[in-house]
Amino acid sequence: MSSVQGRGRPDSVGEASASGGADVVARLIPRLAQWLTQPWRLARSAWRRSIQLRVITATLTLSVVVVSLLGVTLSRQITDGLLQAQAEAAVADAAAGIDTAQEQLDAAVEQEPGALSQVLRQIAEDAAARGTTSGTDPLYEVVLLGTERNASYSSGPVYDSVPAELRERVRSEARVFRTYSSLEYPAAPDVPGLVVGGQVTDPSGVAYELYYLFPLTEQQQTIDVVLTALATAGVLLVLLLCALAWLVARQVVTPVRLAARIAERFSAGRLSERMVVRGRDDMARLALSFNQMAASLQHQIGQLEELSRMQQQFVSDVSHELRTPLTTVRMAADVLYESKEDFDPVVQRSVELLQAQLDRFESLLGDLLEISRFDAGAAVLNAERHDLRDIVHKVVDSAAPLATDKGSELGVDVPVEPCVAEIDTRRIERVVRNLVVNAIEHGEGRPVRVKVAVDEHAVAVAVRDHGVGLKPGESSLVFHRFWRADPARARTTGGTGLGLSISLEDARLHGGWLQAWGDPGQGSQFRLTLPRSAGDELRSSPMALVPDDAGDEPIRVSGVGNPYRRISSSDGDTRRSGDSGDSGDAGDSGGTQGTDGDDPAEVSRRG
Repeated sequence: MSSVQGRGRPDSVGEASASGGADVVARLIPRLAQWLTQPWRLARSAWRRSIQLRVITATLTLSVVVVSLLGVTLSRQITDGLLQAQAEAAVADAAAGIDTAQEQLDAAVEQEPGALSQVLRQIAEDAAARGTTSGTDPLYEVVLLGTERNASYSSGPVYDSVPAELRERVRSEARVFRTYSSLEYPAAPDVPGLVVGGQVTDPSGVAYELYYLFPLTEQQQTIDVVLTALATAGVLLVLLLCALAWLVARQVVTPVRLAARIAERFSAGRLSERMVVRGRDDMARLALSFNQMAASLQHQIGQLEELSRMQQQFVSDVSHELRTPLTTVRMAADVLYESKEDFDPVVQRSVELLQAQLDRFESLLGDLLEISRFDAGAAVLNAERHDLRDIVHKVVDSAAPLATDKGSELGVDVPVEPCVAEIDTRRIERVVRNLVVNAIEHGEGRPVRVKVAVDEHAVAVAVRDHGVGLKPGESSLVFHRFWRADPARARTTGGTGLGLSISLEDARLHGGWLQAWGDPGQGSQFRLTLPRSAGDELRSSPMALVPDDAGDEPIRVSGVGNPYRRISSSDGDTRRSGDSGDSGDAGDSGGTQGTDGDDPAEVSRRG
């Protein structure tokens, strides 16, 4: 048994090493792929961003194609012209030489067979001598090929310089044929040449092959010079065209880039930015039109700002001026309300309505004053470290009578760990109260749950109801001032139409988000997310905006028990596994990142 175990250890070590190596390879492959594709990504990004680069690239490509076609055409024409003239002269010389050799063979009728070989050799040497001038390279070489080896002769090149195809054609027909080939020498490099050949016949009727090999060294040098000149001219032409394209593109793109920079500054609030107008060309007209548009926008924006300031001042003034008469009316209404038992039932009802509407009017006046402070930029954040759980419990306690009156059951789900953040307690309490009261009023007597979550960077409060929900398109309007989902629906409990607008401004003042989700028949959920440290930038929320039961069956109205119930971490039968702050953070890291990154004024709807 011990020997078996001893042999098993190396196997396990080897498997561990192999798995470790596989993990290293698996980590390196994505990095290597990213490193290899990085140049392509950079080039693609530059191609998309730069019009000038695209213009120069297109010009370069078309220039290379045109210059290449032009160079190939010119080089072919020049080469054909040089070789055609040389070929015609070579065929004429070779035909004359073959005719002379045939005449010499015809005159050697009475020669003995052994002497005939000498005559053939002499004929070939004489032909080669005619092509040689003193002090220069020979005009051509001569190769005589016969049926016997001793009847063959070459003035320099090897016999293999004559292509086999040409030999077949010469043997088949008594004509002069030509072809281009490479002339091979025993102790010298090969040179391009033209081979011209034909048949000669001795008196006994035996045919021999006589070939004239014309070196094309000079023609090749001329062609090389021409090709070099064409290539140089083509490169210079392409560079010139690219330079012209760069210059033209720069003249066009530079004003456009300048207009883009000025437009960015203009959109950033620097309304006095203008383009410089030079000349009277198209770019000058573009700059002039841009400046006119900017001036018109600046004038209109100035008018709107002035109108907004006047409206803000009017709201502020009216709100302050209404304070004094409202105080007087309130005092009189309080006196009447305290003495309502002395009145008949009709007057008692009128006094009660008067008292309720005065309460509503005071609330509306306070909201108008608060909105005017936000509009004027006078709102101040008094941030202190506070536990968000305490605020939630305080709000739920105060809203319990309303929930009992509406028949809704309030549920509070808070984590065990502290949810401390730097917040303005008064403002956050107002936000949570608005969300809870709205959920109760629109919950149609169904359960309402308030949930708190926390992570390392943020705290969040979500208020979930199962009432009428939000229709498509209403999610973008719910935070607008004085907006009502149903204009015919009466606000029986407070409700000035400014609560969610003020709540949104309070969330923004903290650098937080106030977002909503809703679906008809499944209710809605509002989520407030705040940074734990004042001034920090939010990147995610510790809980999902879309509730876990968004896809469940509609919730039926159950029996109403206590006004609200607190759910602790030990209530495993009523708490979902994904509702805690820690697990909610993990579960929402990928699913709600896109929602969390939206503008807090926008409302995300997920179904």
